[in-house]
Amino acid sequence: MRINFSAALAALLLTLCATAAAADEDGYDLWLRYRPLDRAAQANVQSQARSIVLPGASSPTTQAAVAELQRGLAGMLGKAPAPASRIADGALLLATPARLPELAAAASPLRAELATLGNEGYLLRQTRVQGHNVTLIAANSDIGLLYGAYAWLRDAGTGAKLEASSAPKLSLRLLNHWDNLDRTVERGYSGQSIWDWWALPDIKDQRYTDYARANASLGINGTVLNNVNSKPEVMTAPFIAKAAAVADVLRPYGIKVYLSARFSTPLELKETSTADPLSPEVRAWWQRKADEIYKAIPDFGGFLVKANSEGQPGPQDYHRTHADGANMLAAAVAPHKGIVMWRAFVYAPKGAHLADDRARQAYEEFKPLDGTFAANVLVQVKNGAIDFQPREPFHPLFGAMPKTPLMMEFQITKEYLGYSTDMAYLGTLFEETLESDTKTAAGAVANTLSGMAGVANIGSDRNWAGSQFDQSNWYAFGRMAWNPQAKARDIAVEWAALTFGPDKRVVPPIVDMMMLSRETVVNYMTPLGLHHIMGTSHHFGPAPWVDNLERPDWNPVYYHRASRDGIGFDRTTKGSNALEQYAPEIARQYADPKTTPQQYLLWFHHLPWDYAMPSGRTLWAELLTRYDQGLADARALHARWVALKPLIDARRYTEEEQRLTRQVNNAILWRDACIAYFQSVSGLALPPGVQAPAHPLDYYKSLSYPYAPGRG
Repeated sequence: MRINFSAALAALLLTLCATAAAADEDGYDLWLRYRPLDRAAQANVQSQARSIVLPGASSPTTQAAVAELQRGLAGMLGKAPAPASRIADGALLLATPARLPELAAAASPLRAELATLGNEGYLLRQTRVQGHNVTLIAANSDIGLLYGAYAWLRDAGTGAKLEASSAPKLSLRLLNHWDNLDRTVERGYSGQSIWDWWALPDIKDQRYTDYARANASLGINGTVLNNVNSKPEVMTAPFIAKAAAVADVLRPYGIKVYLSARFSTPLELKETSTADPLSPEVRAWWQRKADEIYKAIPDFGGFLVKANSEGQPGPQDYHRTHADGANMLAAAVAPHKGIVMWRAFVYAPKGAHLADDRARQAYEEFKPLDGTFAANVLVQVKNGAIDFQPREPFHPLFGAMPKTPLMMEFQITKEYLGYSTDMAYLGTLFEETLESDTKTAAGAVANTLSGMAGVANIGSDRNWAGSQFDQSNWYAFGRMAWNPQAKARDIAVEWAALTFGPDKRVVPPIVDMMMLSRETVVNYMTPLGLHHIMGTSHHFGPAPWVDNLERPDWNPVYYHRASRDGIGFDRTTKGSNALEQYAPEIARQYADPKTTPQQYLLWFHHLPWDYAMPSGRTLWAELLTRYDQGLADARALHARWVALKPLIDARRYTEEEQRLTRQVNNAILWRDACIAYFQSVSGLALPPGVQAPAHPLDYYKSLSYPYAPGRG
């Protein structure tokens, strides 16, 4: 046998080069890695940033912008230019009309464009200023300059054209931390809370600054520090001081601090005799408390409130409405220009009358209150009417409250999608919801919004999010909060290039994995509109058989309603009629299973097992096909990642390979357990070619997860 030594040597060198280029990383740098560019890209970037010029006096925000540019250029080029006081050819110029009067001059070609960008927008231009060819980062404010600096660095790192203009379409772009004061995190899967309440206010972790940098790079401008299941202590002086210390770190990056408020706080602190929102003593207490908070945190954003939901206290305890409660708090923060975000996630408390369909309750409670909330109240509505499921139709409140500002609430942490173990890129979920047509004057869901909130997946793990790929969901949320019309695939391309480098051998296959991943999870967990059949309490793994909990709507059987005659939740006029909460055009379309999108079929319909699907299969066979497809795609995700091994640094490759292996096992568990259960209920044989579950149903029922993470 003759050996082609030249070819073998070339292959070896290629492998060695790939390995050398992929130095181990732990994920801490997120998408702000700033690794060296190739020679051509370096030359292009260097020609536009020979110096950094900031006219006028610096502020904490412009200091952050210049520092980030220096950090980024040092990483990408090997050396960062020093700030300069004079404009010269090749300068990277940061300017507002106040800092550079030429931008405000009537003859300026950029004056009109800047006028459309508001306080937070920016533009990037190759232009001439004072006779010199410069790269201009222009904005109307210093925070706009910071956002523009991050945009320029993002484009430089991905090889995009370094000219753009952008302004946020939503004014409120927030992360909600479900972090507790003892550093546990409810529905958190990436370590402890990053907020070390015990050490604050004296000790401020560097991580807080890096958190601010990451959020500012996406345009996120607010953070709720504590869990919506709040404690009254967070409103006491020691914790206000701790929150103020965090606010001091985040402020230069344009990020306001908010707090979740427990509605009964003054009563529980024994400082009032009631928590009735119409009580003068309660209203006075909250006014004093707001004054105290704003004295410590002058730019405090306001309160987030979970009330009369899952046992939390609220105005209904005193026979008052949600508007009564929200408006009382709104009056307290209004003099300081603060806001109240009042969550619409409600369902009947223990012992109360249960609606025929839990999905109806938020609409029934909030729709009649449209127009009664104070001007500085926003109603925060989950993307779907149940609870952050792998797939839900959009919440019927979107498009139904035209007189009330609404905020979208997404969950970035994956409570129902496999925690930080299973790969599921949520950009596709966000896009699917935001683009949904409400068939009202508002049109798409995105057009109904005044803000977006995301339940954060951020913790003390070195990689912030529990897994490398879960970082992409934080990234996608921020980019879509800035622009709800952004496309999930475009964002995935951007994130992959920034996170793994702009290698054309790496980015397209990673993007393909990301775009496949969420549908994979839907198929092996809750295909065809099934929902909330996860393990109770911890929400891990399949448990469609659970039927013994004290409330009907805590039981998975409540949601799938499988029996000998069929499967699915009937939300048509023959069932709960939840469809009446949608616009008539949607209600008519979804009333007929033949015109209902297949992904929502069993959400809206209870159908016989032999119902004929468009594929020509029966519903029973189609359900099994979806479970098999989910498992097959989970295996495909793993195989695609393995193929990238020579091009990914060893540490991150190994971390994700282990998770993708675990995901295959999770998919097998879901597939086998659900098939075993639904076969026992339906009494149907498995179609030819469908593999039987590995174990009898009792085995799957016996599985227990008493120490699953995220209970908080």
